[in-house]
Amino acid sequence: MTSAKEPVNGRESESSAEDDAGPDGKVRAKEGMAGLAKGLAIIEAFGASTTRMTVSDAAHLADLSRPAARRCLLTLVDLGYLAHDGKFFTPLPRMLRLGSAYLSTSSLTQIAQPLLANARDELQESVSLAVLDEGYSVFIARAEAIRIVSTGVKLGGRLPAYCSATGRVLLSGLPEDEIRRHLDSVPMKHLTTRTLGNTDAVMQAVKRASEDGYAISNEELEIGMSAMAVPVRNRAGEIEAALSVSVFSGRVTVTTLEQTFLPVLLAVAARLQRSL
Repeated sequence: MTSAKEPVNGRESESSAEDDAGPDGKVRAKEGMAGLAKGLAIIEAFGASTTRMTVSDAAHLADLSRPAARRCLLTLVDLGYLAHDGKFFTPLPRMLRLGSAYLSTSSLTQIAQPLLANARDELQESVSLAVLDEGYSVFIARAEAIRIVSTGVKLGGRLPAYCSATGRVLLSGLPEDEIRRHLDSVPMKHLTTRTLGNTDAVMQAVKRASEDGYAISNEELEIGMSAMAVPVRNRAGEIEAALSVSVFSGRVTVTTLEQTFLPVLLAVAARLQRSL
């Protein structure tokens, strides 16, 4: 009898279900690499709120078995993407290479960067550009205001779409059933006492963003921080990205965001849209 790993008719036979299945439980195509999918799932689990992790953390966050998570983590250490102190695994600078290919070739980020810098200089606040990725806002360009304490997330950071201004703007361009699918893809938590943490409330906020043409997240992600976002549309009128400004709520009120900041963001968004 031929073993599962021996060649069959000149080709290697299908591997076990555990090897073929990705971290999401889906079986990959024969040409797919389940191990690569598992490693990428662990990489994506790192973020602003998860700057280091144990084997157990990685297994939980990437939905893997502990042995599979351990193998992936140790491989990433060998390749120079992670450091390991005996318990915790933390990202190394080489991790930046994984995102640099997109950031260096995307025409959107190249066009947006000088416009974001101009808006930052005019508003004296950090301005960012984000796109939607599986229920999260991912920041692909950012002009940071120089302050002792920075606001918002860094370049490449991810925020839950349901409670972020950028996320609600990005979701507002989707059909209702697709919005619900995005909301169901991430756990909805009350990050602060102001966070909208149920689907119906978030759906209303997304609908309001669509009607108003902008969204504000007022201390929903973190007490003391607010953000406003507007859509950036492509030539077909579809929402391509969200342009946002993040502020300390004690320094900039919601009224100031709407009366002073909104016209600046809309003007930048219009210039970006003409370039897409």
